Amino acid sequence: MSEKNRRRVVVTGMGLITPVGSDMETFWDSVANGVSGVRLVTSIDTSASRTKIAGQIEDFDPEKYLEPKEIKRMDRFTQLAIAATSLALQDSNLKIDDGIKEKVGVILGSAVAGIISHEIAAKDLFVRGHRYVNPLTVPLVMFNAGASNICMHFGFTGTSFGISTACASATNAIGEAYQRIKNGYGEIMVAGGSDAPISPVCFSAWNKLRAMSTNNGEPERACKPFSKDRDGLVMAEGSGMLILESLDSAVARSAGIYGEIIGYGSTSDAFHLTYPNKEQEIRAIELTLADAGVNPDDIDYINAHGTATTANDKVETETIKTVFGKRAYSIPISSTKSMIGHSLGASGAIELIASILAMRNGFIPPTINYEIPDPECDLDYVPNVGRRAELSIAMSSSFGFGGTNAVLLVKKWKD
Repeated sequence: MSEKNRRRVVVTGMGLITPVGSDMETFWDSVANGVSGVRLVTSIDTSASRTKIAGQIEDFDPEKYLEPKEIKRMDRFTQLAIAATSLALQDSNLKIDDGIKEKVGVILGSAVAGIISHEIAAKDLFVRGHRYVNPLTVPLVMFNAGASNICMHFGFTGTSFGISTACASATNAIGEAYQRIKNGYGEIMVAGGSDAPISPVCFSAWNKLRAMSTNNGEPERACKPFSKDRDGLVMAEGSGMLILESLDSAVARSAGIYGEIIGYGSTSDAFHLTYPNKEQEIRAIELTLADAGVNPDDIDYINAHGTATTANDKVETETIKTVFGKRAYSIPISSTKSMIGHSLGASGAIELIASILAMRNGFIPPTINYEIPDPECDLDYVPNVGRRAELSIAMSSSFGFGGTNAVLLVKKWKD
């Protein structure tokens, strides 16, 4: 499709379930005011773990969105995804009738999918025996379970698939949905991410990787992106879902518009499974800028990947300096993971929603717990307190294990 025939893609609905709020008003109030959702873990036994904290969603009630019979057939990551999708559809005022169902596709990102159900089945097999394994284990744990259940629950019959690119999953999912609409392969897409990784094996494995913070005595102050005393990420669960539409579709139904997705880029490091690669992070951003047809000087705000691991924050800072040159020092950057924690495959969607709300409200969320400046991380991370600013274009970046880099650009909508 020629450049002039490419369709514009807008965001008409957003929904999320997070440790700092499960509606947009509460979520925004939390991230704008630096409220942390990190707590001591209560859902699993952490007595033998170095890390005992996470971003848990303590008030999630799946019965608000699903029938009890449905709940039994879904892993928690699917339940979170359907809840966030319900909120996004409600927010979009999209009337779901027979005429619209075949026009709606679903792309859902997840890093670990149904790992809770997988672990339960393994425990049943090795402790209790073969006859105790849940016969629904396969549909509970499969990576497309979230996308498929969203389609079945709402009756959508457009394209449907799951994407798993570790921490970049949701960003890739939204980017691929954007490309489908832009290039004429869809009208309306439900896209985002969901993960529920706070399970015994998953939590223990991350603990053994020594990638998580051990600041158990002060959970709310544990996640410290870009601060010199950072000691690792804080795992979290959550889901963020967006309704993407062609501009023509949104205008035809007089939909409210939050913003316009204008660029997407993705690369593979082909370097290391866990250590970031600056060159390919740079190229992902450059591809995104080229896709949008904008210059580095046009970017007003960056929602960073900002995991609070030593290597990631350092390399991401170097990447931003290389792409933006001297202007890197004047672009406000924040890591909302400092408050939410790292919800793995869902993080990119939640952070894109935060970026859109920042533009809509003219306010930049802070990076909390920034206490000791790091000479190797010397940019404007909006430390500890948010600030007012007029924003037109925001960039949201995700860099995942396996070397997958994904970047999105979103533009503020002006009627």
